[in-house]
Amino acid sequence: MQHIKSAFINTFALASLFLFFRLNSMKKERKLWDPLPTLVERIAYGKSQRLQTPREAHKSTAYAASDRKDPVQLIIDSNKDRVPELVPIRHSRMLQSSFAFFRGTANIMAEDLSHTPNSGINVQSCGDCHLFNFGGYGTPERNQVFDINDFDETLQAPFEWDLKRLTASIYIAGRFKGFDEKVIKKAVLDTAKMYALKMRKYSTMHQLDIWYSTLDKKTIIKLFKNEVKFTKSITAAADKAKRRSHEYVFPKVSVLETGKRRIIDDPPLIYHPPNVDDLINKAHSFFDKYYKTLSDDKRALLKRYRLVDVAVKVVGVGSVGTRCFIALFTAEDDDALILQFKEASSSVLEEYAGQTPYKNHGERIVNGQRLMQTVSDIFLGWSRGPLGRDFYVRQLRDMKATANIDNFTPDIFANYALLCGWALAKSHAKSGMSPEVTGYIGNNDVFAEALTDFAVSYAGQTEKDYAKFSEAVANKLIEAHPETVHS
Repeated sequence: MQHIKSAFINTFALASLFLFFRLNSMKKERKLWDPLPTLVERIAYGKSQRLQTPREAHKSTAYAASDRKDPVQLIIDSNKDRVPELVPIRHSRMLQSSFAFFRGTANIMAEDLSHTPNSGINVQSCGDCHLFNFGGYGTPERNQVFDINDFDETLQAPFEWDLKRLTASIYIAGRFKGFDEKVIKKAVLDTAKMYALKMRKYSTMHQLDIWYSTLDKKTIIKLFKNEVKFTKSITAAADKAKRRSHEYVFPKVSVLETGKRRIIDDPPLIYHPPNVDDLINKAHSFFDKYYKTLSDDKRALLKRYRLVDVAVKVVGVGSVGTRCFIALFTAEDDDALILQFKEASSSVLEEYAGQTPYKNHGERIVNGQRLMQTVSDIFLGWSRGPLGRDFYVRQLRDMKATANIDNFTPDIFANYALLCGWALAKSHAKSGMSPEVTGYIGNNDVFAEALTDFAVSYAGQTEKDYAKFSEAVANKLIEAHPETVHS
């Protein structure tokens, strides 16, 4: 019996090796007229990867490793190229809770994930896939969709890295809210199962149908039709965000003074630097480069506006200290466009998953976003600043809706997590590897249960890292204070 079993495994391994070479050769050399691997072959390849990395192995975390890097030092290292005056604000935001700390430390988890078992199935990865990097936003048709909305770290990487960061964030957020451990654990397990279920569906869909697939309000309400409180919260958030179009935003952040519209200072979050006139002059060259990354129709649209003001804007948790600006363009006094240009540095995944093929990190982010999102901002583009720093550009807060953890009840929390699992599956499927991922995950809950165990363990590790970080702040090893940057 053992002899027969060994022969079967060897035969399966050889077949898997054949599939590996066939699929990878096609991936590297294939022309549009070359043959494609079949769906059966692709699913079989995903299944064969279990020989290399069993699904149960994903419950493993890296924190027990004796050579694990010091989390506080990793935070200090990540600050090296940030604006020094803003770093204490970043630390202050991370100090608010273990969940806030987790949101600000994608680099720590990237280091840890690099030591965990690897499926060998790469997708276009978000790279910072936590619970609050999802949300609603407006499409060019002025509809609202739900999707991943942060791509600063996007890169080709193992599919499970995004899923592990998402499930860990669910567990940490649930503990922060004080929910029952059984409720949290079920939310994590159900999210992983939702991802697997939707990925299985996407693996059998036509390619164009995957690209056209959207998570709009109607689709979400249909799925959660029996969850009245959740659908009401989704409807309320969508309706509120729909009013936050560019017509709503620009009067809130700008004012008309002596016949000229300018951005309103709100330090330390929004402020004009001392050399703002010089900055605007340099911005002309910056926006000229950005302009060339747009399609001709968007260039024609942007030409109808004139750049009149630029200010610094502090954003996010992990992004605090990176260079971020907002630029005000006007056509008339009541017709304005506000663009945000945000610094794009190396992805935290690059050290572990490989270097980006793009020469500009803004271009890396833009192309990753376009590949993962159903539809992206019409003004999405990239440029390079006068000091050689890369940036990407998008509209500021156009119909954007984000979750508010203060409003989470156990049911809303669990359903929101499910929605994020669905959105992640759609994004990964859009990048083209749903059959391989489906083959690897299979039809049972083995993989989902392994991820749940991982999330529980990693939540505990994050709380320990947060305690070390808090101690470092208390001992003045690092600064944390929300002081005013400019007045």
